[in-house]
Amino acid sequence: MEYNPRDIEKKWKQYWDDHEVYKIENTSDKPKYYVLDMFPYPSGAGLHVGHPLGYIATDIFSRYKRLKGFHVLHPMGYDSFGLPAEQYAISTGQHPAITTENNINTFRRQLENLGFSYDWSREVRTSDPKFYKWTQWIFMQLFNHYYDNDANKALPINDLIKIFSADGNKNVKAVCDEDTPTFTAAEWNAMSEKEQQLLLLKYRLTFPEESYVNWCPALGTVLSNDEVKDGVSERGGYPIERKLMKQWAMRITAYADRLLEGLKTVDWPESIKDQQTNWIGRSQGASVKFRAPLPPKRESAGSPPWGDLGSVDIEVFTTRVDTIYGATFMVLAPEHEYVASLTTPEHEDEIEKYQKWTASRSEVDRQAEKKITGAFTGSYAINPFNNEKIPIWIADYVLAGYGTGAVMAVPSGDQRDWNFATHFNLPIIPILDAQKISKKRRMQQKKVNILIPV
Repeated sequence: MEYNPRDIEKKWKQYWDDHEVYKIENTSDKPKYYVLDMFPYPSGAGLHVGHPLGYIATDIFSRYKRLKGFHVLHPMGYDSFGLPAEQYAISTGQHPAITTENNINTFRRQLENLGFSYDWSREVRTSDPKFYKWTQWIFMQLFNHYYDNDANKALPINDLIKIFSADGNKNVKAVCDEDTPTFTAAEWNAMSEKEQQLLLLKYRLTFPEESYVNWCPALGTVLSNDEVKDGVSERGGYPIERKLMKQWAMRITAYADRLLEGLKTVDWPESIKDQQTNWIGRSQGASVKFRAPLPPKRESAGSPPWGDLGSVDIEVFTTRVDTIYGATFMVLAPEHEYVASLTTPEHEDEIEKYQKWTASRSEVDRQAEKKITGAFTGSYAINPFNNEKIPIWIADYVLAGYGTGAVMAVPSGDQRDWNFATHFNLPIIPILDAQKISKKRRMQQKKVNILIPV
């Protein structure tokens, strides 16, 4: 019997459409299963091979679960809001609304021709006001709530205002900025509306703050780490720079415990759960301040000797404060606020050159970098454990937006610190329970005698 794919495909596709075979209702006695694909960017003239590569696998799985008696929700949508759609419109000289609509129509026709079992009644377009009104609604819910530690959940900000008006904030147990002042009800009520609103930003679940972003001057926009490759924008190949800009942030750390507990109930592979755990980033440890005397600058000829120009406290967070005796140097993020004031005249050119280089790279590139790089500021910090001077370096593997943007380096307890120390010939002090370090590098270890106070 001759097989005619054109006729067979057309016949059954029409049958699926007429009978809405893959449309499902919200209620069913069957066990439920949700299969979600990554929505494509409708930013080109049509699908590329990478789209069906993943969609075929999830479609096979969806059909398998249906045959096993599950009520399967398998929708499709389009990530049609943002830079890719905008850049495609610019390159074609058309309005984004026109190009996006045309591209979506093409994408859908191609997806339907491939015979995927999507419930098209649930199609989502992120550029549709009917969709993004809900993302705006979610933002407003976050903005108008704070996290109450006693209740272990978010509560309306208006409830907090009532508490402030009656009792001040001395008895409030809520997640807030570290520099939030303590005030009485009388002091709160005496504040202007602007002062009150600024203070409330220290409690709201969404708040504006300055942080480093990937800024592309040519595109006039901020890029995600995924949109930057080798220091240039993925689209257009334009140079990017790390720039400090004000943007909205969220107090996701307030939910760290609940997020981690929730992961235990999700049927995901352990490797994915580990990624989520690392993203949540809850750590238990201690904050330690290393005093760093400020060095004289070029314009300060004849200025006092080292240590007489004042000092700054460099704060680090560590989960192993008991290894502080093994800290032999410090590493700051190139963007750290103290780098400029700690850099000595003879190291200024090197530091500025290194900062310029790291500013052109995304955080992903910096974390994935195998080559060991860094620059010495010329200054030293005081190890509070033994009052020893330790050199202060900057390096691309330390990120300004992660932790405090500074680390105390314990080479014998951390592979990354070990690699850095051996590369730049820095001291290594053995600690009693050192983590497993590469044997190849361990052979290069130098013995350093140290007196440990008791």
